[in-house]
Amino acid sequence: MPNPSLLLAAAQETARADGPGWLLRTVIIVGFVGVPLLAWFLLRGYGGRD
Repeated sequence: MPNPSLLLAAAQETARADGPGWLLRTVIIVGFVGVPLLAWFLLRGYGGRD
């Protein structure tokens, strides 16, 4: 895995060029996909199996 400081430097350079739009879009997409998957994973054990 690359050094975290190297990743941060690359992210800052990209943010300077494009702005925060791509990062915000990524966070929103991951949230919309991840929250239902997490809810399904946590709630699947509470099914009607007696």
